[in-house]
Amino acid sequence: MKQFTIALLRSKILLVTLFCFYVQASIAQDLDIGYMSSGGKLKPLQAIIDIRHYTINLDVNIINKSIHGNTIVKLNLSQPSDTILLDLVHLLKIEKIYVDKKPVAFEHKNDLIYITGFQFKLGNHDVDIRYGGNPPIAVKPPWLGGFTWSKDKSGNDWVSINVQKEGGRLYFPCKDHPSDEPNEGVDLNITIPSGLSVAGPGLLQKTITKNNKTSFYWKTNYTISNYCIVFNIGKYVVAKDSYTTINNHIVPIEFYVLEEDTMHAKKLIATKIRDSKILEKYFGEYPWYKEKIGIAEVPNSGMEHQTMITFNNEFKYIKIGGQDYSDNLFHEYAHEWWANKVTNKDWAHMWIQEGIGTYAEALAHYELGGIEAYNEIIAKHKRSIKYKKPMVGGEELSEDETYASNDVYTKGSFFMHSLRYVIGDELFLPTLKKLATDPAYTYHNFVTSTDVEQLFSGAAGYSLKPFFDFYLRTTNVIELSIKETGYQQYQIKPLNYFMDLPFEVTVNGKPTRMILGKDGITVKSNSVPMVDDKGYYLKKIVIQ
Repeated sequence: MKQFTIALLRSKILLVTLFCFYVQASIAQDLDIGYMSSGGKLKPLQAIIDIRHYTINLDVNIINKSIHGNTIVKLNLSQPSDTILLDLVHLLKIEKIYVDKKPVAFEHKNDLIYITGFQFKLGNHDVDIRYGGNPPIAVKPPWLGGFTWSKDKSGNDWVSINVQKEGGRLYFPCKDHPSDEPNEGVDLNITIPSGLSVAGPGLLQKTITKNNKTSFYWKTNYTISNYCIVFNIGKYVVAKDSYTTINNHIVPIEFYVLEEDTMHAKKLIATKIRDSKILEKYFGEYPWYKEKIGIAEVPNSGMEHQTMITFNNEFKYIKIGGQDYSDNLFHEYAHEWWANKVTNKDWAHMWIQEGIGTYAEALAHYELGGIEAYNEIIAKHKRSIKYKKPMVGGEELSEDETYASNDVYTKGSFFMHSLRYVIGDELFLPTLKKLATDPAYTYHNFVTSTDVEQLFSGAAGYSLKPFFDFYLRTTNVIELSIKETGYQQYQIKPLNYFMDLPFEVTVNGKPTRMILGKDGITVKSNSVPMVDDKGYYLKKIVIQ
């Protein structure tokens, strides 16, 4: 009898274990959003949608790690349709949807919302979606996104959101593609437990406290990327200052710093003001001067969230030219120009914002530490290139497909360094500033690699397309041969020629800029000449 009881007990334990394993596996599968990646091929039903405005109203329950409310999507249809297609993660439950204040049928599957029941006319529509639930929890923020529910050192609730990889659909209904942004901006109305604060994009319109809850009403009138439509919650103190731009606009500076870290605020704001001057010198006026320069302290690495970039490097700085510098703070701030103002139309062209944003760091090193500091960081970027895949691997790519290699950062930066040498400072610097300031390339006008190439080709007066294609669409390096062809006579020739390029050739200790064409050049020298000794190109030299 005892043996039978033990055997029965063991069987029950096994069944319970198997059941728990099945439930956990099912939950894990349901919660898995690792497959999600923003962008990719634009769906035909979304190609006819132009997003005009989002209004996001949410009550955040920190204890339950849940959100509940509604999002109103103002959109314009370029043609009649029997379906409006939007994105929202499957983990959130939709309760009701109204289009132009009329209830409609819908189906929510595969992270997509199919809104049906009417023949929706060409023109403007308001889509009101009521929903709630537990949004995805970030696995490795900001790279693997979602909500981060944490505590500061004093035990206060501290919440951050990061959705660049997966897209805004992780917590609000939207058209989740980089080629479309809300032209008329966003209203973000977030209700949280009183005693905490919400840091958001744009300008804070008002706060309303009722029943131990406080609602924060944020508003931006600028166009804004989906992944920048986020907020952060914390026991914040708002440290304030102002900055006068190069065009004499006075912009408020607001640093949402944790109450326990207020002693760091003055230095960080002073650093921000100095960095603003550097960035404006090369890229023009701060882009969001009608709103604010915002920073929010978060429990993860920083992100370029528009007018409220996030920051967390434990307030550590390095010295460049005797001055304190934070690469995390500067890089995310450079994205206010390169990502938020100049925005790629397709994730395939991410090098534009990440590569030039990284090159901005080299310009900052030059301003703070001179040419030696500039050369040092450029050499560091060069050493970091992996050559695993081209920076531009096609068109209509997802964020994952492009971000598979960090070369969009480091090779993108080095590409700018090479391009600068090819056309010279007198053309490169003003053209780079034009890319950051001309309305044709900024705000609601998105860019591709072709746009950038044609701009620089126009400035140079000849086609730079072969140069762009070589750097962006291949993993090759320039291969040169140096061959002794006679007494103190050498031929320098490209082995994978794609266009005539200038090279610095050092002969008998004297550097000279020479154009190297398909057939190469011949020089007289009492020793083997040096080619591109300063390293303006990614290259390989074969001595024959």
